[in-house]
Amino acid sequence: MTDSTMRAVVQHQYGGPEVLHVEQVPRPQPLPTEVLVRVTAAGINPVDWKTRAGSGMAGVLGAPPIVLGWDVSGVVEQVGFGVTRFAPGDEVYGMPWFPRQAGAYAEYVTAPARQFAKKPVKASHEQAAGVPLAALTAWQALADTAAIEPGQRVLIHAAAGGVGHFAVQFAKHLGAHVIGTASAGRHAWLSEIGADELIDYHTTPFEEAARDVDVVLDLVGGETGVRSVPVLRPGGLLIAVPGGVSADLAAAAQKRDIRTTGILVEPDGAALTTIATLIDAGAVVSEIEQVFPLADAPEAHRRGEQGRTRGKLVLRV
Repeated sequence: MTDSTMRAVVQHQYGGPEVLHVEQVPRPQPLPTEVLVRVTAAGINPVDWKTRAGSGMAGVLGAPPIVLGWDVSGVVEQVGFGVTRFAPGDEVYGMPWFPRQAGAYAEYVTAPARQFAKKPVKASHEQAAGVPLAALTAWQALADTAAIEPGQRVLIHAAAGGVGHFAVQFAKHLGAHVIGTASAGRHAWLSEIGADELIDYHTTPFEEAARDVDVVLDLVGGETGVRSVPVLRPGGLLIAVPGGVSADLAAAAQKRDIRTTGILVEPDGAALTTIATLIDAGAVVSEIEQVFPLADAPEAHRRGEQGRTRGKLVLRV
């Protein structure tokens, strides 16, 4: 590598994990108001492998070649004109550019400075890289969209996953009574991080075990959303993350006076600053199931596509 090039995981076509290859590509340079970040670790999210396969954000990114990844933790290498929040050497993390290409599976990224925040001091770069997209999805859904208040009952589907385990912790921090669906093997851990009630979806239909819920955060999609409508109180809110609000869900919700909304996460440096404060205070933890070297991005995608991940998968760059 020279000062003008860097390593990156590039795909030249949409397809399976085998389309991901480490190559030398031009190193980006920061424009005014941007920072150049030397990437230490990059988080992996379901949108990554969906996009790699040709769905997800493929329609936004357009024709390959592309470099995947939106979760970044690293060190500021250079700042563009006008940047005052960061200086070279600062440890930062962020979810730049989403849903446009950020190229986090690489040694360097550039993005507007305000799409980053100072990395949590008490988190490693690997732990920090697992935070942005998942935690911002949970925070923007529960704190901003639902405006959770103390005492409300919140049901979180797929509570042990990347978004789910942050949602459990944020809902608890906001004062909610937290109900989660997860396999039995995850229950003890989820109780430790804040869940008040847990439902094993393998053995118990959640609609028989949960009732009088104020907010449902559906991280599964499909029929789960429609099945969730009866557990909500009249006027309650169902936030449908994968796929948004289907016609069937909208019809079922309307019959029972239930509000529904989809959501797509947005870059938010200010929220990441708040989340870093919670992590450093010990109120929130970033759970990492496995860390892969950059060259093993295909294997990391294969692992992610199997599902049942506890927390996040991360690439060490």
